[in-house]
Amino acid sequence: MTTRMTKAISAVTVLLSASAAQAGFVDFVIRGTPTITYPGAGQTNFLVPKSGDKAGLGSNDINGRTLGSLQSVAITRIDDRSLFTPGSGPNMGPYLNFWITDGAGNYAVVANEPTNPDMQGLYNNGWDLSAADLANTTAKIYENSDKTWLPAATRDTNGDLINDAWAFSDLFSYEIKPPSIAELLDPGWLGKGTGLPRELGTNIAYGVNWVFGDTQGNYVTGTGPGYRVQDAAVSAVPEPATLGLVGLALLGVCATRRRDRG
Repeated sequence: MTTRMTKAISAVTVLLSASAAQAGFVDFVIRGTPTITYPGAGQTNFLVPKSGDKAGLGSNDINGRTLGSLQSVAITRIDDRSLFTPGSGPNMGPYLNFWITDGAGNYAVVANEPTNPDMQGLYNNGWDLSAADLANTTAKIYENSDKTWLPAATRDTNGDLINDAWAFSDLFSYEIKPPSIAELLDPGWLGKGTGLPRELGTNIAYGVNWVFGDTQGNYVTGTGPGYRVQDAAVSAVPEPATLGLVGLALLGVCATRRRDRG
């Protein structure tokens, strides 16, 4: 194989891996005193002993992509889930948080609810969810009291949302992107709670988050054993521009082969 062909094939490999690479996730404390340990290679354990304790695994690898371009967001549970009541929060967790924005300075957190019937059928010792999986499931909106910039959803005769009843598909056009530290600290931003997905102390936020624990105690693990997880990953459908670059690289490979044979 010629050096020229090797370089062309390498370019294709890099482009393909960049468009669908499994993301790197960072663990962090959100609130309270959850305990994060590393029991084995590639494994993280989240012990969430009481209401209010909250931790996360966050990634910025698909920031800038739309929620509707989500190809896969996945995580595997390897602890003994039978220790928790079937269908309960700690049996079905963790849950998802996405930071979304309209690009005009408005941000909110979109969350799923694993214990909802529309989510439970998607669970298989963890999660591997695409935009299509989430499309018709309930999307909960947090961390912003101003929802006028969001699309219309199911409303009653007074024009008020019925149980904040957005579906994920209503939000597919919004960009996945966390606010900056300065934006998070803006006193004019109303509706932020202490449990918003960002690292306690540093206020560093991530676009995609697996979250362990909550305010009301629906996802606490007690004193043990905790959520033991591995293989957290996220990817988005390749953008047309990326696919175009892949096509050009493949054409380069074909042209190189023809020259070598000629």
